[in-house]
Amino acid sequence: MKIIRQTSGETGFPYVAYLPDTLSDHPALLIQLHGAGERGHGEEQLERVLVHGFSHVVNDDNLADCILVMPQCPADSFWAAKVESLHAFIERMADTFSADRERIYLCGLSMGGFGTWYTAMAYPHLFAAIAPCCGGGMAWNAGVLQMPIWAFHGKEDTTVSPNQTLEMIGALEGKNPHLRYTLYDGVGHNSWEKAFSEELLRWLLEQKK
Repeated sequence: MKIIRQTSGETGFPYVAYLPDTLSDHPALLIQLHGAGERGHGEEQLERVLVHGFSHVVNDDNLADCILVMPQCPADSFWAAKVESLHAFIERMADTFSADRERIYLCGLSMGGFGTWYTAMAYPHLFAAIAPCCGGGMAWNAGVLQMPIWAFHGKEDTTVSPNQTLEMIGALEGKNPHLRYTLYDGVGHNSWEKAFSEELLRWLLEQKK
């Protein structure tokens, strides 16, 4: 596994990228958005993006022909305020790694869950699938989301109410035939510990536009 650390933010955001040993000429691209506690300005703070999520799951086998990119949001901002910049960053990453445009995925947790919903609603044709965890969005605009979705939330979350995800699910049911969601009994805000699994990774990588 090759690991790239770009701390300068010259691509729009500092980021860490995981590249498995075996890649085709046009690999899939998986973007993961972190939570509020992992914000920073690159340099020594960039390692924060590895605290939660797929960094604990991926290896050369299960990340087959996919590049995982984890950008870092500035400490004084949040992903939902950076949707246009995220779009430009994802386009830049797709060009940098010659990604397969039919296999670009977006996921995120907490603040990154909100960022996933909002970015996907702004650019719904960009993604083959999304996986927002303990976030929320604008339910009145959810109908634009026709890609496969797997959403997650803990039922005992007191930081971000599970109603945030339930409102999105309610707006999508009957409109998106590729909708999945998982609500964890007895789990609080840290639902990403269960959600970001090999099962979710495998599901994402099976999707294609």
